[in-house]
Amino acid sequence: MTDKPPATKGVNVGIGEYHIGQSLMTSIGLGSCVALILHDNKHSMGAVAHIMLPESNGKKERPGKFADTAIPTLYAELLKQGSNKRDITAKIAGGSSMFKQFKGNLDIGGRNVEAIKKALEEYRIPLVAEDVGGNVGRSITYDPAKKGIISVRRADGTCIDI
Repeated sequence: MTDKPPATKGVNVGIGEYHIGQSLMTSIGLGSCVALILHDNKHSMGAVAHIMLPESNGKKERPGKFADTAIPTLYAELLKQGSNKRDITAKIAGGSSMFKQFKGNLDIGGRNVEAIKKALEEYRIPLVAEDVGGNVGRSITYDPAKKGIISVRRADGTCIDI
């Protein structure tokens, strides 16, 4: 546990966006959305997507918005920038059920997490840490230079590193 909230400097990755590089990255206000982090420890670089929905239904614009398009996009970009498949790992945070009365198909947070895990399996990207579910929002900070550690600040005031 850490008592410091995530830093606010760097690149903010907003809803439906993604960023790839070696700079500090943040994603703020994760409710049912999920922050997907792909990290290459060997090259101290990575990618963050702020995923809003599980399926794109064939939409090509804003690939960071959907689990089924974010993962292949980020993975391909990391490989293009010199990453090796075996050096890439994943972490996720978010996917809350913000409204307790919504279950099943209306649980967008749970569906996002499920879709991300399925796609990671398909691409054989190991999921090494997660802070998902519950009914509390989150914000994350990711610094590729710090061995892929993600600082997660929950809306209830708790902070953890994953």
